[in-house]
Amino acid sequence: MKIISTNNVAYHNYFIINTLVAGIALEGSEVKSIRLGNVNLKDSFVLINKDMEVFVNNMYVKPYEKSSSYVPNERRPRKLLLNKSEIKKLYDKVKVKGFTIVPTKLFFEESLVKLEIALAKGKHTYDKKECLKQNDIKRDMQREMKNYQ
Repeated sequence: MKIISTNNVAYHNYFIINTLVAGIALEGSEVKSIRLGNVNLKDSFVLINKDMEVFVNNMYVKPYEKSSSYVPNERRPRKLLLNKSEIKKLYDKVKVKGFTIVPTKLFFEESLVKLEIALAKGKHTYDKKECLKQNDIKRDMQREMKNYQ
């Protein structure tokens, strides 16, 4: 498993409840561009439409420079490949107020591009501040342990 991109903003803005791995429908030039690491998950989000299809929106994939004249839109919605039962579970959870689905990691599993999506609940500002404070304390403890040894 080779991780291409992670969405660190999602870990800062949301409490991650559950994760799920989904395949993603891409075109050939997009796969080549992702293989080079020209992808960004920062502003992306996942939606389930009325036909019970799951799409990742606003995921940036830079156009591949060496491709032919046809270049797909770099922020187009891309279909996620999930089972009906998985989609149903996600849909039931998202109907509850405060829950959303966010992409967290994009990686290669053998030669296939996979996207890890997470069921998440939004953090308040005081939760974010508390999390930053805990990270600072943890970092200081590790620094002191390193200096102690």
